[in-house]
Amino acid sequence: MNTADEGRQQQLDAASVVNAKKTLLQLLARAGVYTGDAEELIGLVEAGALSLAHAELSGIRENPPQGTGKESGNGEEYASGWADGARAAADALGVLSEQALIRAVTAGPSSDAGDEHSPVGRAEMERTKVAVTPLYLSFSDVSDLDPEVTEQVLGAVLRTMSPRQRAGYPGRLTEFTSAHHGHLERLYAEYGPGSPIAVHGRYSLVHSPTSVAVLERLAATPSALHEEWDAAELPPAWLDGLTSAWGSPA
Repeated sequence: MNTADEGRQQQLDAASVVNAKKTLLQLLARAGVYTGDAEELIGLVEAGALSLAHAELSGIRENPPQGTGKESGNGEEYASGWADGARAAADALGVLSEQALIRAVTAGPSSDAGDEHSPVGRAEMERTKVAVTPLYLSFSDVSDLDPEVTEQVLGAVLRTMSPRQRAGYPGRLTEFTSAHHGHLERLYAEYGPGSPIAVHGRYSLVHSPTSVAVLERLAATPSALHEEWDAAELPPAWLDGLTSAWGSPA
C-alpha cells in the first residue's frame, strides 16, 4: 500500500462521521439530554471545527512551503499560486463554517437567528454556566447564589442577544475578562467573597459567577440589559450594586 492510500484510509468517510454523530446522540439521549439540545451542541462543535480550520488556513496562505525541486521553488509565480489556492480554500471553508453555524443556531429554540427576544434554550443556558464559572473562579471563590436565581439572571443576560450571538458568547466573555482583568480583580477583592461586604444586599451578585456575564452586558449593552432585567422582575438593587462597583474608581 502506498503513502497516498494510507493517507486516504486514515481519513474518516461520510458514513463513519454520520455513524459517530448518531451514536453520540443516542448516548446523550440515554443520559437524559434532549435531542434538540444535543443536536445544537454538536452543530456548534462542527461549525467551530470549520471556523478554526478556516482561521488556520487563512494564517498560512501567505507562507508557502519551502522546497528544493523546480515545482516547489520560491519564485513569485509559485508564491502567488500558493496564495491564490490557499485563499480559495479558506474562502470555501469560511462559507461552510457560516452555513454550519446557521444550521446550529436555527436548530435551537428559535428559528429566527436574528431575534434578540427568542426564548433561551437549555443548551444556551448550560453553555453560559460552563463559560462564566471558571472565569469567576479566576477572581473569586465559589458562588453563594441560589441556582434558580442564577438561571433567572443568566436568562435576562442571554435575552439581550440573538441565538447567533449567544453561540459566540463564551468567547466574548473570555475577551471581556482578559481586557478588564485588573479592574475585575479589584472589584471582586473589594466587593466579593472574603471582602467586608455582606453576601446579602445590593452587592449579592458579586458573590455569583453570573456577575461576570452581567458586567459584560453592562459594558456592552446597558439599555438592553436594564430592559430584560425589569421584564424578569429581578431586584433592581442587584443591578445597581454591580453598576456602582463597576464604576468605582480604580
